[in-house]
Amino acid sequence: MWVNVGLSIAAILVILITHWIIKWRNPKCNGVLPPGSMGLPFIGETLHLLIPSYSLDLHPFIKNRIQRYGSVFRTSLAGRPVVISADPELNNYVLSQEGKLVELFYLDTFSKICKHEGESRTNEAGGVHKYVRSTFLSQFGAEMLREKLIPQIEDFVTKTLNSWSSQDSVEVKLASSLMVLNFSAKQMFSYDAEKSSFNLGEKYTRVRDGLFSFPINIPGTTYYKCQQDQKKVTDMLKDIFKEKRRDAKNISGENDCKEKNGGGDLLDRIIRDMEKENFLSEEFIVQLLYVGIAATFESVSVIVALAFLLLEDHPHALQEMIAEQEAVLNKKRSENSPNRRLNWDDYKSMTFTLQVINETLRLGNGAPGLLRKALKDIEVKGKGYTIPAGWSIMLVTSALHMNPNTFDDPLQFNPWRWKELESHIIPKNFMPFGGGTRQCAGAEYSRVFLSLFFHVLLTKYRWTIIKREKVARNPVIGFGKGVHIKFSHKE
Repeated sequence: MWVNVGLSIAAILVILITHWIIKWRNPKCNGVLPPGSMGLPFIGETLHLLIPSYSLDLHPFIKNRIQRYGSVFRTSLAGRPVVISADPELNNYVLSQEGKLVELFYLDTFSKICKHEGESRTNEAGGVHKYVRSTFLSQFGAEMLREKLIPQIEDFVTKTLNSWSSQDSVEVKLASSLMVLNFSAKQMFSYDAEKSSFNLGEKYTRVRDGLFSFPINIPGTTYYKCQQDQKKVTDMLKDIFKEKRRDAKNISGENDCKEKNGGGDLLDRIIRDMEKENFLSEEFIVQLLYVGIAATFESVSVIVALAFLLLEDHPHALQEMIAEQEAVLNKKRSENSPNRRLNWDDYKSMTFTLQVINETLRLGNGAPGLLRKALKDIEVKGKGYTIPAGWSIMLVTSALHMNPNTFDDPLQFNPWRWKELESHIIPKNFMPFGGGTRQCAGAEYSRVFLSLFFHVLLTKYRWTIIKREKVARNPVIGFGKGVHIKFSHKE
């Protein structure tokens, strides 16, 4: 009898598990799901995405599925159902529906790391998002770059490269990430890396390393260490906020003067706005600063490291860049003005340098894609598919950048191609800083920083790559043990 009971229980378990697996592999949909596979229960196809690919081409996870299923397909990543799109029309449509059909979304690890106390509101559409964007543009946008930041960036880069030249070698991705982070943090909340006892760069580097780890909060895991460093950073930001707010209340006259002149750092501006914007709580402001710093440094550091490798492999491009930057320098020397600092017109005259930056951004777009969440069922026009409400959507910008119909011989580093591309083609097919209303407010700031970095580098320094590793996508771009470079002053 007990044997029969055991067999019956086993049979029931097999039926339940089989039913569950079938349900997992065939999700409900009020229409036709895009083709694809949901992979294993819970894990999905996450492990396939994390396998390193030693090429600037699309990650095999994406490329193989596009070849098999087409430009729109379904999968599951970290236990979540996802529709992945490499279709330009669908991508632009989704981006245009921000706050209507979709909302900003992060994978669980990033979401948990970037949410502190309470529910995140930095991804809200409407007034909050407009305020956040306009505030960052007020500190890092074209007007501030033109009026104030360009000479400051030039000085900061000059000081940084001088420091690098005193070392036997520099791992440029890490070093450049710290350079951009320290400058950006100074603009945001007057952080001084040389005077502060808190090593902000070190903490953010470890947090970055944990962004794509599994969210297992057990001592010893990468995610656990990431969480500990995240808490230390937010505690520091809270202390800075409280001190600045206290000073603003105690020295109201000076604060009024700053307000009239648009002075102070980003945090000063936000504190002044607390009286008229009800959503500006301490928790929100700390989170805003935390995410703002995280957004400033990683993409620039990847492009700096990749550019060194590409320019070494393409000496003709390097020579044209050097010639352009020396022409800018000679023009400044010929001016009668005692102030020979670079300005906005000098930046805009760096045509070929900007082409090199665009081409490096195209090849090295680090993020695997832009993430959104469907608020309602979305019909994919022309394909007959439906994206169910609640599903995540990954817009693969790197697939657009590697499309041979737009970029001839897409794996080839060819900065000259940007002379020929028609202006109406670029917005829909080139999105290194995102798109739609969520396009990064720091896009121009990043381009300016990179341009001024190369100006100082190519006019004042020589460099030699001491050690280089293969470029790897895992799923973001990495360089193994790094790109190590020796810098020296030109004679």
